[in-house]
Amino acid sequence: MNETAAGFRLLPGAPDSPVLLHVPHASRAVPGDVRRDIVLDGPSLHRELDHITDAWTDEIAAGAAADAAVRPWRFVNRLSRLVVDPERFPDEREEMLAVGMGAVYTRTTHGEALRPADFDGRDLVARYFAPYARALQEAVDARLAATGRAVVVDVHSYPTARLPYELHGEGPRPPVCLGTDAFHTPPELVAAAREAFAEFGGTALDSPFAGTYVPLKHYGKDPRVTALMIEIRRDVYMSEPGGAPGPGLGALAGAVARLVDTVGAPGAPG
Repeated sequence: MNETAAGFRLLPGAPDSPVLLHVPHASRAVPGDVRRDIVLDGPSLHRELDHITDAWTDEIAAGAAADAAVRPWRFVNRLSRLVVDPERFPDEREEMLAVGMGAVYTRTTHGEALRPADFDGRDLVARYFAPYARALQEAVDARLAATGRAVVVDVHSYPTARLPYELHGEGPRPPVCLGTDAFHTPPELVAAAREAFAEFGGTALDSPFAGTYVPLKHYGKDPRVTALMIEIRRDVYMSEPGGAPGPGLGALAGAVARLVDTVGAPGAPG
């Protein structure tokens, strides 16, 4: 399956860059055959996409790639997370199953029905989730082969006000949340991110969202793969819930570029 059919795109960076910007939730696109199994009417689906989409994060990553001294690689999901969510476990390991939001969602951000309760998502996992995971693993493997390390930076956003689906939303909601992993996020990577985003009014670790994305082949096994999740509060750069971007978008792209330059430099830790 080619990348267009699978719904993702790998955008090349510099051959000597270890950095891979991963943008999983920026798209609103839902193929027609997938739409038929979604029970929301048109206006309700539009509102759900406003809430669930990390709008403009693909533009932030694109701006960062253009601004960086050494262009990072970008792996961009071209389909909505309402098709499949590539950052979930596709089985019972996924805690978001408790609110109907595993790899294939059956509930909305507000707990309403999205698909029938007995919906079988295995076909969507086979068609979309598995090829995506495989291609992202191959992209990480390619950075390891080319540079000896890979730095995966997830680019997300999150709403200013907690939505009902959030399992751990009671904590701080800083302008920039940094999601970490005990094995794959070294202190130097966190420090570089704190410095890069210092101008936005504060960062916090793992609140309201925690963790990072690392391909299962490498997860907990390969220290050459480091990872950090960037969760940007949406009021910093856009009109919520699904409106236009503001001047903060360009500033954030510059901050991501600074992070890329720091961690992508030859010999840089993380």
